[in-house]
Amino acid sequence: MLAEPADLVPLLTDARLVLLDVRWRLDAPDGLPTYRQGHLPGAVYVPLDTELAGPPSAAAGRHPLPDPAELQAAARRWGVRSDSVVVAYDDLGGMSAARAWWLLRDGGVADVRVLDGGLAAWRRAGLPLEQGDVVPEAGDVVLRPGRLPVIDADAAAGFAGALLDARAGERYRGEAEPIDPRAGHIPGALSVPTAGNLDADGRFLPPAALRQRFTDLGVDPEGPVAAYCGSGVTAAHEVLALAVAGIDAALYPGSWSQWSHDAARPAATGSTP
Repeated sequence: MLAEPADLVPLLTDARLVLLDVRWRLDAPDGLPTYRQGHLPGAVYVPLDTELAGPPSAAAGRHPLPDPAELQAAARRWGVRSDSVVVAYDDLGGMSAARAWWLLRDGGVADVRVLDGGLAAWRRAGLPLEQGDVVPEAGDVVLRPGRLPVIDADAAAGFAGALLDARAGERYRGEAEPIDPRAGHIPGALSVPTAGNLDADGRFLPPAALRQRFTDLGVDPEGPVAAYCGSGVTAAHEVLALAVAGIDAALYPGSWSQWSHDAARPAATGSTP
């Protein structure tokens, strides 16, 4: 699930390695300019908004899951083959790279990892970067989505387990809402911000520490667990952190951006579920 910079060095000359640069953030969604200034050798830039998500809408949310055929075409553009070792990274603690991890794992790619610590960890290790665009030889991967569990809004409304809200605490509490039409959270959801899954260097906490964090916040490791966020992107990071901790979890792709557009769906505020 996770890769260290040292794990990648011997793979840089391995034709099976596919590196995906998934730089994206809410305040700077286009990561292509910074990618061109310096990226891991051989890494392909992946635009999250257009290749890791379908068209946004009030009904589906800001980042609905992409059309399977379009995702497969994109993965082939990235050079992904049936035997590829895929490593995704970003410059935000894996918050956007985890979306690529989730989609490819859901599609059946066996070996997909996120670079722990991302670009910063690579730089701290003193490893080289290259500039410009990378256009790999086209891949031939066949994706068959549906391998990982998902829930929809109706399932989230009556979720019989721990429903985790991965957004920042102030958004969960309804104190701030920078982009979606209503503030607050899904009634019954627990506040588990993704930032707490990382240490000061942007690396994932050790598995035991993650597991303790989740249990302390109300997660039963043996019970049903699902995660949502603003638009289903950082929720994939929550699902990855749960997986590192040995806990299986479903993803609510529509997340708050879908839920908050539906006036019939209630919104809770405050620090309690």
